Amino acid sequence: MKRFPLSKTLPAALMAVLALGLSACGFTPLYGPQTVTKGLSSIEVVAPPGRAGYLLREKLDDAFARDATILPTHRLVYVVSEQRYARGVRVDNVANRYELNLTASWRLMDSKTGQAVKSGTTSAAVTYDSADQPYASIAAQQESQERAATELARRIQLELAAWLAGSAKS
Repeated sequence: MKRFPLSKTLPAALMAVLALGLSACGFTPLYGPQTVTKGLSSIEVVAPPGRAGYLLREKLDDAFARDATILPTHRLVYVVSEQRYARGVRVDNVANRYELNLTASWRLMDSKTGQAVKSGTTSAAVTYDSADQPYASIAAQQESQERAATELARRIQLELAAWLAGSAKS
């Protein structure tokens, strides 16, 4: 007879009991309705030119779990702005720490009518160290763009998921 450790079976059983208890009081998780998951996967993301725009499109496609086999019901168009600020200064007055602010002004368009159904402005800020070596500094800046794009995509995904969940209840 195979024995399962209590530590592996208890969390699953506890989660099942919690889910049943919460559903009895009217709680539904954000990704509970299938309309949210299907709605996000049917959003086509249209990227503006530039590295930051491309990175954000990649991260949004991943966050939405874009299904290329179905026709998109919505198109997400956006403009990305990027600001970099020196935050840490050495004794010789050279910046060694930076803050990168990535902001996207976006609109969710209905694919059939072309009308905007939701819009917003979302921002994410990350910091990074700048090394004395030029290539290390470039690599740090590019990595910070990727981290900022990941965070920005997550925030846009949450905003659109909440909107889809609200419109599914209506």
